[in-house]
Amino acid sequence: MCYAVRMAEDLTTQILIQIRDEMRGMRGELRDVTARLDQTNTRLDQTNARLDELARRQTETEMRLATELIAVADTVRALGTELRERRAERKELAVLRTRVDRLEQTIGIGTAKS
Repeated sequence: MCYAVRMAEDLTTQILIQIRDEMRGMRGELRDVTARLDQTNTRLDQTNARLDELARRQTETEMRLATELIAVADTVRALGTELRERRAERKELAVLRTRVDRLEQTIGIGTAKS
């Protein structure tokens, strides 16, 4: 075989060996990247689970708050009704006191007011 052909074959062989070695290195790097990606996916799954739990708890809290808010609104309505009734009773009491005072004055048994 001629020297030039043998040199070309040696060069081709060396290039192929280098390509093979680089491919092996890339496979190792790919395994490392895959492992890190698996770890990231695991952490992401854990984060999603925590977010799901947080969303569930938030929904429960919102439901409790809505229920309590309805109870507070009912209590405020009842209190408003009670206050209106008491105001009306005070007016009626004032009218009755005035009538009693007039009657006492009419029959002469009124108490002296200071």
